[in-house]
Amino acid sequence: MKLALFDLDHTLLPLDSDYGWGEFTTRIGWTDPVEFARRNDEFFAQYQAGALDIHAYVRFATQAFRERGPAAAAEAHERFMREVIEPQLLPAARALVEGHRQAGDEVIIITATNEFVTRPIARALGVEHLIAVELARDDQGWYTGEIAGTPSFREGKVTRLEHWLAERGLGWGDVHTTFYSDSTNDLPLLDKVTVPVATNPSEGLRAMARERGWRILDLFVEHA
Repeated sequence: MKLALFDLDHTLLPLDSDYGWGEFTTRIGWTDPVEFARRNDEFFAQYQAGALDIHAYVRFATQAFRERGPAAAAEAHERFMREVIEPQLLPAARALVEGHRQAGDEVIIITATNEFVTRPIARALGVEHLIAVELARDDQGWYTGEIAGTPSFREGKVTRLEHWLAERGLGWGDVHTTFYSDSTNDLPLLDKVTVPVATNPSEGLRAMARERGWRILDLFVEHA
């Protein structure tokens, strides 16, 4: 089996969907502009530095929609898709995904952003398999703000993909894996796969890819 694995933010999207969702919730009046922006920027800087507390971040990032309940959250996300995400689903990313699909590869998005934000994005890209941060739910089935299981972040992406394979009776030796990512946070999985592709890479990952002889793909260079 051939697997085409894609990080989402800054890889298939030329933006960070989680950060964008946070900005969107401020725009529609769900969060205090100054305080939310301060904390959002702080967490984003931690992520870029490889020092993010994923549990603290998920509690923060999900608070606004958790407080408003399922109906309001779903309505807001539909608007977020229309106004923020869909204009950024660029032809180059769609063609890359479709090329793997046409080749018969199993396509998986594997992201450190939570399932609430990312599942509709995966659907919009026509990707069935999503490995994202899963959110714990209460007795009424609504999100608690905690993470369920292993977060798909850093080494957790390797663990979650291994779980996905095991559920299908597969191991690393049974698959040929290509992984596209922009971030050094994904080095554990980039080091593990058959073909690592540094995609729209950060400066750190670009330098590392050159050093290791990995392919570098600037997917959105014409949009820079």
